[in-house]
Amino acid sequence: MFAFDPDVAVAFASWPEMRFSPLLLVILLLAGVGTTALFLIGLAAYRRRRSRTYLLITLALGTLVVRTVVGLGTVFGVVPMGVHHLVEHTFDFLIAAVLLAAIYYQRRGPSRTPADSFGD
Repeated sequence: MFAFDPDVAVAFASWPEMRFSPLLLVILLLAGVGTTALFLIGLAAYRRRRSRTYLLITLALGTLVVRTVVGLGTVFGVVPMGVHHLVEHTFDFLIAAVLLAAIYYQRRGPSRTPADSFGD
């Protein structure tokens, strides 16, 4: 059974010790590279398709990039932790809302069967 150990919780929650953690920096840098690559792919797809759905997905991917930048700013002491939490959770909500809007607009369009979209 899992037992709560306050010492472990305090160690993991101790922000100054995690602030310049090499592991945290590596994770954020990988997230930055990955989300930037996805954003650029999404941007290319939007430029090709020029649809509202592709625009919304690209905006969600762009928000992920900005979210990573905010995380890096927090690690380097540029963005205070309170602002970090406010921005990150606001972006979480915006990403979910934008993706739901993309699904909504896609479903409102004309019905297409998988055979109709083959080769798109």
